[in-house]
Amino acid sequence: MREVNGKTRTCGLIGNPVEHTMSPLIHNFLAQEMGIDMVYVPFHVEKGLLDSAVKGAFGLNILGCNVTVPYKSDVIESLVAMDELAEKIGSVNTLVRMESGYKGYNTDISGLFRALSSEGITLKNEEVIILGAGGVGRTVAFMCAANGASKVYLFNRTIEKASFIAEEVNRKVGVSCVEAWRMEDYTKLPDRKYLVLQATSVGLFPNVDDVIIEDEAFYQKVKAGYDLIYSPWETKFMKLVKAQGGLAYNGLKMLLFQAIDAFELWNNCKVPDESAYKAYELLQQTVTKR
Repeated sequence: MREVNGKTRTCGLIGNPVEHTMSPLIHNFLAQEMGIDMVYVPFHVEKGLLDSAVKGAFGLNILGCNVTVPYKSDVIESLVAMDELAEKIGSVNTLVRMESGYKGYNTDISGLFRALSSEGITLKNEEVIILGAGGVGRTVAFMCAANGASKVYLFNRTIEKASFIAEEVNRKVGVSCVEAWRMEDYTKLPDRKYLVLQATSVGLFPNVDDVIIEDEAFYQKVKAGYDLIYSPWETKFMKLVKAQGGLAYNGLKMLLFQAIDAFELWNNCKVPDESAYKAYELLQQTVTKR
């Protein structure tokens, strides 16, 4: 068992709920693997207590925190500085300790980019379809626009929400590549192959037979499909992509790499590829047992 003593630094997760998080598994494994004297614990923060929690964490000498739903935007008011990309997005999932408080970063974006890159998927000059314009879809749209996608089709059931996000991303990133589309208009897409990022909660366990688009004609246009869900291990979206000859991936590597990016920021280190692979195997074993 690892020894925890007076020199051990603490990091944690701020959110509500946090009871089912796998973040402690990743961070505590990496700390042990790399010989870093750090422990990571979840912090369940009730509504109305977020600012107190952030200030309390700083007062308790907490090294850094992750932030999850529903606080990724609200936490910004409690920070002393912001990373440029996180500021543009207006969403923070990682707090890094500074001299007078915490600086906010968004490692969801960098983590997803690293996850895609690890599978040989590039965004530069690609035409990308994003399914869903919620908080996750918005973050994914920023990532695609910021990394050189030539066209981003943002699909959503309500066009107004997608239109607002498309305009916001184009304006803040300084591009004009994001277009808002109604979900039912997928049949009007030009006949070519796309990278598709599934950013809704449709298909999440236990609703494993659900999928946002059923039509196999849509999946004939998919060269690679990335579902940000990782439970179940293979979603119906992924099965439909594979059935039409496309490559399909789940979101577990995004979970891994957003955690690794945060871990590296807190500890001013570089996680070796071998350690990242071991952490991924541990996550995979955990998910498939659930």
